[in-house]
Amino acid sequence: MKLINFLIVTFYCATIAAQTTYKVEGKVLSNGKPLPFANIYIENTEKGSTTNENGFFVIENVNAGNYAVTASFTGYKTQKKTIRISNKNVFITFHLNENEDLEEVIVTGTLKAVTRLESPVPVEVYSPTFLKKNPTPNIFEALQNVNGVRPQLNCNVCNTGDIHINGLEGPYTLVLIDGMPIVSGLSTVYGLSGIPNSLIEQIEVVKGPASSLYGSEAVGGLINVITKLPENAPRFFADSFVTGWGEVNIDAGFKANVGEKATVLFGANYFKYDNIIDNNHDNFTDLTLQDRISIFQKWDFKRANNKKLSLAGRYFYEDRWGGELQWTKADRGGNEVYGESIYTSRFEILGNYELPIKEKVNLQFSYSDHDQNSVYGDTPYLAQQRIAFGQFIWDKKINKHDLLLGTAIRYNYYNDNTTATPNADKVTIPSLFIQDEIGFSKKQSLLLGMRYDYDKRHGSIYTPRIAYKYKPTDTDIIRVNAGTGFRVVNLFTEEHAALTGARDVIIEEELKPEESYNVTLNYLKKLYLKNGMYFTLDTSAWYTYFTNAIIPDYDTNPNQIIYDNLDGHSTSKGLSFNIDAVLKNGIKASIGATYQEVSQTENGERTEQILTEKYSGVWSLSYKNYPTNLTVDYTGNIYGPMRLPLLGDLDPRQEYSPTWSIQNIQITHDGLQNLEIYGGVKNLLNWTPNKGNPFIIARADDPFDENVQFDTNGAVIATADNPYALTFDPSYVYGPNQGIRLFFGLRYTLN
Repeated sequence: MKLINFLIVTFYCATIAAQTTYKVEGKVLSNGKPLPFANIYIENTEKGSTTNENGFFVIENVNAGNYAVTASFTGYKTQKKTIRISNKNVFITFHLNENEDLEEVIVTGTLKAVTRLESPVPVEVYSPTFLKKNPTPNIFEALQNVNGVRPQLNCNVCNTGDIHINGLEGPYTLVLIDGMPIVSGLSTVYGLSGIPNSLIEQIEVVKGPASSLYGSEAVGGLINVITKLPENAPRFFADSFVTGWGEVNIDAGFKANVGEKATVLFGANYFKYDNIIDNNHDNFTDLTLQDRISIFQKWDFKRANNKKLSLAGRYFYEDRWGGELQWTKADRGGNEVYGESIYTSRFEILGNYELPIKEKVNLQFSYSDHDQNSVYGDTPYLAQQRIAFGQFIWDKKINKHDLLLGTAIRYNYYNDNTTATPNADKVTIPSLFIQDEIGFSKKQSLLLGMRYDYDKRHGSIYTPRIAYKYKPTDTDIIRVNAGTGFRVVNLFTEEHAALTGARDVIIEEELKPEESYNVTLNYLKKLYLKNGMYFTLDTSAWYTYFTNAIIPDYDTNPNQIIYDNLDGHSTSKGLSFNIDAVLKNGIKASIGATYQEVSQTENGERTEQILTEKYSGVWSLSYKNYPTNLTVDYTGNIYGPMRLPLLGDLDPRQEYSPTWSIQNIQITHDGLQNLEIYGGVKNLLNWTPNKGNPFIIARADDPFDENVQFDTNGAVIATADNPYALTFDPSYVYGPNQGIRLFFGLRYTLN
């Protein structure tokens, strides 16, 4: 009998042991209806499933324990639920809501927080997810995948550059950090470097003039880099990657509570590249060597009645050089070995204080101090720039009127060692601005704005603005924007070509301010399909007319860069189209294209603007396989031909660039707790601008023009040693010289 009881107990225990796995069952609904083909997976396992046509799913052979189960479907917000499996199967129900990316809050277009669909000004928003699709050491490079925006390198040697929007040169683009215009003039090249990508909440891009709110430099458009509030940042983060060229980029930071009313966010970025590479064999570095560090800190304080108070600061230092391979620091500033060496030291402070009164009034302020010690061959360029800015903004609603009134003052100190600045330039510009958005109905609104600036050099400046928004349905919106632009040129802080190479800089007359008029038509459509796919269509047409534009003239004399006021007019016009799609198979796609014509007409003769493509395109394709926790990102861009700066009729280099493309692929694994592993290939096609050209840098073997002969008029004479009649010139550049390379990185986040 005892033996029988023992066998029964043993059999029962074996049966229980065999039943220690369970089922996770459930259904996925949206708006109360079944959602077929949704993805279900159990985190930190390889177990997952897909809902059937009735929205049901089953995951079998799950061990007892605690799990996080995630339901996702393209076009819908992901939902996560925690379950506990002990001694029975589990049934769960998910309710997924449609993804409403266009309901993101933006602040750039109107200086107040509104959703994208409610803004009368079209604003493009890019999240940290966008930055992760193609990891870069700075935001400057990341913008290469934004439609209508092109990071333009201005020198083959030092690789400095600026941002073109809709074909307009970099100085027409205003760069903001947290809404503060602290990046301009001397710092334009460096303003988009050194901010850890992990600290960025979003990047907002406005194409077209925004001078009525942001002042004279926002002629072509603006880019606002918005950093995270400390309360929204992870407790600790670290992100580092290396490339096959030897580049090392490290981002790290943390947040902490200081007392009961303060939270601090700290971040640091370090970038190092010291590997000399010369793949095109011209004895010049293909990529500038860089040693850069940036430290960022942001404080957020809790106040009564939820009034705002934040204070942020950043310090940036960089040592970069490019030039002949044998160059050393001992050659800095000499005339035997050519090198371009730039030491940059910069700090910034910015803050926002909401006054403790009943009305909503904000004081915003910033200060930046920039010191640059640089040499271009044997030409030194030593410059300092200090910018102080402050403004009061009163946000007031009266019936159907949404008013914004403000006053601002900007102080700019600039001094350098060039002949253009015999004495330090000190300018104080006070401003007044008013904006009124009139809501006629839920479908229609009209925004009217006017800004007044006083510049002692040019007197009173008025920049009006008008924007009309019509929203016939919840998924359609039409916007018409018009405005003027006004900008004072700061030649040596904006035109790198004036410092590098052998061309002489000729300023034929006193340069007057640039003035422009712009109109933009925008149409946006959201399209949701019953199978869960959704599309966002965004198209714009624009026309900008400059009554005066200061455009460098490379054509009249190949040995000179001539600057003068435009005796005629300049125009920029074009069309752009974006489509964002979330497809049924899980692929997220973003595709954009731009066609533009940028030209100037002077003395009845029309010429295309140099270094400006007629068409361009960008794309991004992403797919995540949830059971394996792998995400594949394929990003790229394509640019049409652009006219290039030649040195004369004998110059053998191509007058127009070919159509060229930079493409990248990345694979990311996020199945480990708090850790992401990513890697891939940049510049898959191994494209570089030297392809199809005999050389890129003219007279690279004679950078100081020691063997160049000139006639009595200063024109270069063709000789046996110089058959093309060239001088040293590194300004023939339209794309990066960096070819194909692998990259690998780790990203750790502790929330």
